[in-house]
Amino acid sequence: MIENYFPIFIVFIVAAGFTFVSLIMTHILGPRITNPVKLMPYESGVDPLAETRIRFSIRFFIIALLFIIFDIEIIFLYPWAVVFKDFLSFGSFIFFEMVIFLAILVFGYVYVWRNGALDWE
Repeated sequence: MIENYFPIFIVFIVAAGFTFVSLIMTHILGPRITNPVKLMPYESGVDPLAETRIRFSIRFFIIALLFIIFDIEIIFLYPWAVVFKDFLSFGSFIFFEMVIFLAILVFGYVYVWRNGALDWE
C-alpha cells in the first residue's frame, strides 16, 4: 500500500528541494545594494502623499470572513445538485440532508444578521 504513495513522496521531495535551493541561491547570489530611495514605499511609482499605513474598520474584515464562509458553504450545493438524480434510489435521504444543511446556513445567516455583523456604520 505504501508503494502507491512513493511517486507523491518523490514529487514532494523535488518541490521542497527546488524551493530550498532557490531560496539559498537567491540569498547567496542576490544583489545587496540598499539606499534610502529603494527602501522608501511607493504607490504605483509615485511618492506617497500621506501615511502608507491606513487603519481599516474591523467590520470590513468580519464581512469579508462571513462572505468567504458562506461562499464556501454554498459551493457544496453544486456537487449535490450534480449527483442528486443518481442518488434518488436512496429515497429522499439526500434531499433532507441538503435541507438540514441549508437550514444550518439560514440559521447562521440570521444569527449574524441579528448580532449586527452586517450593519455597516
